[in-house]
Amino acid sequence: MLFFLASSISITANAQYVNILISDVDNPNEPSIYINPKNTKQIIAGANMNSYYFSYDGGQTWNRNPMSSTLAVAGDPCLVIDTSGYLYYLHLSSPSMSAWLDRIVCQKSVNGISWNDGASIGLNNPKQQDKEWACVNPFNNEIYVTWTQFDSYGTANPAKKSNIMFSKSSDQGENWISSIQINEVPGDCIDSDNTTEGAVPAVGPNGEIYVSWAGPAGLVFDRSTDGGNTWLDQDIFVSDIPGGWDYSVPGIFRANGLPVTCCDISNSPFRGNIYINWSDQRSNPDGSDVDVWLAKSTDGGNTWSTPLRVNNDPPGRQQFFTWMTVDQVTGYLWFVFYDRRNYTDTQTDVWMAVSKDGGSTFQNFKVSESPFIPNQNVFFGDYTCISAHSNIIRPIWTRLDDDHLTIRTAIIDSLMTGFAEEVSIPFAIEQNFPNPFSESTVFSFKLNVPALIDLSVYDMMGNKVATLISSESLPYGKYIKRFDPAQYNLPSGVYYFSLSGIGANRQRKIVYQK
Repeated sequence: MLFFLASSISITANAQYVNILISDVDNPNEPSIYINPKNTKQIIAGANMNSYYFSYDGGQTWNRNPMSSTLAVAGDPCLVIDTSGYLYYLHLSSPSMSAWLDRIVCQKSVNGISWNDGASIGLNNPKQQDKEWACVNPFNNEIYVTWTQFDSYGTANPAKKSNIMFSKSSDQGENWISSIQINEVPGDCIDSDNTTEGAVPAVGPNGEIYVSWAGPAGLVFDRSTDGGNTWLDQDIFVSDIPGGWDYSVPGIFRANGLPVTCCDISNSPFRGNIYINWSDQRSNPDGSDVDVWLAKSTDGGNTWSTPLRVNNDPPGRQQFFTWMTVDQVTGYLWFVFYDRRNYTDTQTDVWMAVSKDGGSTFQNFKVSESPFIPNQNVFFGDYTCISAHSNIIRPIWTRLDDDHLTIRTAIIDSLMTGFAEEVSIPFAIEQNFPNPFSESTVFSFKLNVPALIDLSVYDMMGNKVATLISSESLPYGKYIKRFDPAQYNLPSGVYYFSLSGIGANRQRKIVYQK
C-alpha cells in the first residue's frame, strides 16, 4: 500500500517508496519477514538476537517483543506461517549447560503474541548447527528445514567437516524427524568459501522439496520427491561462484553471496520453474564489481540456465546481500539487495528488482529513501529478506546510522510500481477520468466475488480524509461511487482512493485542482 500512518514514518522529498522503521532496539540485524497469505495486513518479522515484530496494518506500524525460551534464543531468525495460520519462529539455540549452538529451536504461536517454549531440531552433540531456514508445504502443511552442521565450527582441522542437513515436522512443529545429511560433497568448518552453507528450501508444484547451497563443489542443487525421505545420490551442479561466496565489500564486516532457492507453484505460465539467486564477483574478480545473479531450471532441476544478471547498472559497482521470493499468486520474482550504483564510495542504497516473465528480464528500482554508510567494525549479519503475496511486497533490511543499526521495510504495492500487470484478483478498480479534476469525480470498481468492502480517500500524509463505503458487504458486479472533495472541505492536492477487502488492497492516484 502507498498510504500510511503519518505518526509512524517520515517522508523525504526524493523518496519514491515509503520507508518504515521497524525497530532501532538492540542493534538488530539478519532480519526475516513473512506476509500472512490469508491476510496480507498481518506481517511478522524477526531479527538477531531475540526480537520479533508484528504488524496488523500491512507493515505501516510494528509492535516489538523479545522472544524467550528455556531452550535459549541465539540468533539466525526465520519466520514462516502455515496453512492453518500458525506462526513459527525458528532460531539457533544454546541451552544452559549444553554445547554452543547445539540445536535449532522452532517456537509456535497462534496469535503472534504468546509463543510455546519450542521444539529442538538437529541436536547432535558435540556438533554445531547454523543458518537454518524453513518453508511450509502448502499441499500437506508439513514444515521443512535445512541448515549447515559443523563438526567443529571455525576449525581448520581437515578431518572436521560441514554438511547440509534436513528435518521436517508433520504435526505443526511439535515433533521433528531425526536430521538427515543431504549433500554429497562435504565442506570444511572454516565458515568460508569451502564450507557448505546457504541452504534455503522450497516446495515444488507436486510437493517436491528443492534446495541449493554453496561450497567446495560450487553452487549445487538437490531435491526430494518423497517428502524428504530420500534425496539425489549426486548433487546437481548449477554454477561456479567466481571469487567464492565469502567475499569482501568495503565497509562491510562480512559479506556473502549465499544462494536463495524458490519455486513457482502459482498458476502463472511459469509454474514449476525453480530459481536460485546469489551474488558473486564473476564480473571482476578483484572485488570492485559484485553483481546479483539468477539461475533457473524448467525441468525440475535437472538442467540450469547460465547465470542471468539481475542488477541492470553499468559494470564497476557493487550489489550484495541479495534475497528473493516468488509471489505465489502472480508468479512474479521479487529481489532486494544493497546497491552502490550511484556512488564511488561506500554509500549504500537498497534496491529491488522484479521479473514478470519467469526470470528472463529484470526491472530495477530504488526503495531506500536515502543512502547510509556502513562501518566494517559493525556486524550487519548475513542476509536481508523479502516476502510477497498477491501484489503486496515487503522487503526488510538492516541500516546503519551513526554506528547504530536499525531494521526497516518499504511499502511496496506492485500495482503502484508500474511494473505489474493485472492478474486474477477478487476486485478491480478503475482510474477516474478526467484526472486531474476540478469538481467532483467518479470511482468505478468491479467485484469478481461477493466481498466486504471499504472505499476511502487518503491524503499524501496517509490520513483518511473521506470514507465512501465502510465495511459494506456487496455482491459481485460493477459499482460507481461519486466523490465531491468540497463536501469534505478538502484543498487542492494529490490524494489516493483505496479499495480494500478479502485480504487485498488497490489504490489509484487522483489530483484535485479547484
